[in-house]
Amino acid sequence: MKYVIGLDYGSDSARALVVNAENGEIIASSVKNYPRWSEGKYCNPSINQYRQHPQDYIDVLEASVKDALSQCPPGTAGQVLGMAFDTTGSTPAFTDATGTPLALLPGLADNPNAMFILWKDHTAVKEAAEINKLCKTWDTDYSSYEGGIYSSEWFWSKALHVLREDKAVREKACSIVEYCEWLPALITGVKSSKDIIRSRCANGHKAMWHESWGGLPGEEFLTALDPLLKGFRDRLFEKTETADKPVGTLSPEWASRLGLSTGVIVAGGAFDCHMGAVGAGITPHTLVRIIGTSTCDVMVAGYEETGRRLIPGICGQVDGSVIPGMIGLEAGQSGFGDIYAWFKRVLEFPLKNILSGTTLVDEATKARLMEEITDRIIPALTKEAEKIPVSESAVIATDWMNGRRTPDANQLLTGTIDGLTLGSTAPHIFRALVEATAFGSRAIVERFISEGIRIDNVIGTGGIALKSPFVMQTLSDVLNMPIKVCKTDQACALGAAMFAATAAGIYDKVEDAQKAMTSGFDKEYIPNEKNAKIYRSIYEKYLKLGKFTEQMTTDHQPANN
Repeated sequence: MKYVIGLDYGSDSARALVVNAENGEIIASSVKNYPRWSEGKYCNPSINQYRQHPQDYIDVLEASVKDALSQCPPGTAGQVLGMAFDTTGSTPAFTDATGTPLALLPGLADNPNAMFILWKDHTAVKEAAEINKLCKTWDTDYSSYEGGIYSSEWFWSKALHVLREDKAVREKACSIVEYCEWLPALITGVKSSKDIIRSRCANGHKAMWHESWGGLPGEEFLTALDPLLKGFRDRLFEKTETADKPVGTLSPEWASRLGLSTGVIVAGGAFDCHMGAVGAGITPHTLVRIIGTSTCDVMVAGYEETGRRLIPGICGQVDGSVIPGMIGLEAGQSGFGDIYAWFKRVLEFPLKNILSGTTLVDEATKARLMEEITDRIIPALTKEAEKIPVSESAVIATDWMNGRRTPDANQLLTGTIDGLTLGSTAPHIFRALVEATAFGSRAIVERFISEGIRIDNVIGTGGIALKSPFVMQTLSDVLNMPIKVCKTDQACALGAAMFAATAAGIYDKVEDAQKAMTSGFDKEYIPNEKNAKIYRSIYEKYLKLGKFTEQMTTDHQPANN
């Protein structure tokens, strides 16, 4: 038998899958939460600061792989041929010359600026604005292959913000690494930052890397942004690689720690949504929506279709970032499931602040009540929201509680809810939030189509796609498109397994691994024609509310921004 391991590192936890590489059968899986992140350490939501400790990543790597292998038939570990990682992104960290993230060094273990800066960290809004301003006046617009608008969620914004903020990091920092690059380097025994294989996916979409201008932005551009960036370009890299290529084999240390052999081939790393799109079965003219706390919308296109066309307002178009030999196109929403979770937290206020202090019931009963009510909030809201006819959707919301990723990134934007009356109920508001996430999805689809990118099929994957018919039917009605839902909720880890199988030589190319290992589809949502027609007019109201919100945001920004 030929087995591979796909590792999916998400925002809250990591998942390890042991997969039969010949048919895609999932033999075992294990999910482990990041221990420090679960305690809320190193984060400050009030300023949009979200940091993760590299030790969390190490801890769950060993625990998840060993746990998954323990569930397999005897001898499975000896037949594992390859491994691959997908991770969130852009999630970079500063390293020393050995490629070690600074938070693993003495004296910096509890410094958030020495840790990985999670994708949804928006502390670098000011730096992103400076990058955008300079790009538009420089001889080369280095943001042109990243939608023409650089985001605070991305590599250079975050690096510059931390350098400005933290002298201790400035003094120790030699290089910068993306999360998806560091994990493969860690387990293959890389001892120098210059020897880390760099991800085409991560750097093409988030670090303004492009072959046409020699890789990363020029030294003159970076130092014009801030002299603090001087020298980093030379200490980083020139070339990037696609994730289907091996970066090495397991080091003796990590082979021992994981219970595997040193012959296991480790593939290059990439972002979760890109490998997830492969795991979902992406092909040209198919939009894959990886739906979770946020969304990533991914497409692939042939060179002849994109030509020299630059698509504005998306998260980039990069040769080989999804499937080698095709242009990968990325868009997405900064908030999707997170928006529902926010509303749930609002409704939990009396539980956390009143019921928790009551003396009417004993502590055990109190704990059970809080757990039961918390678990039933979203299902109860969904049941009641479904009863509200689309024609009575009088409450309109925008989906920008965590800023806007695409189209046209603007992380300063905030959410808006309009049309509230004394008769508005929690289900009315919840329905408006679900519709808002669908309207944000439609804006992305319309941007692709308006730029000449044909969409014939839509695939949804992730927990929400599988578990919420209400959300998916609303999305189908708003898009006025059928949506197929992946049979597995582990498309990202399965995609990573496909890359592992390709890097290990089991398949010649990623498309062959897809054909053999794909999970297929669980169901398909067909748009309700009546609802789709009503939503066309409601969508226009969403756009108007969005324009008003954006103008108000602009009017309230300091003049120097």
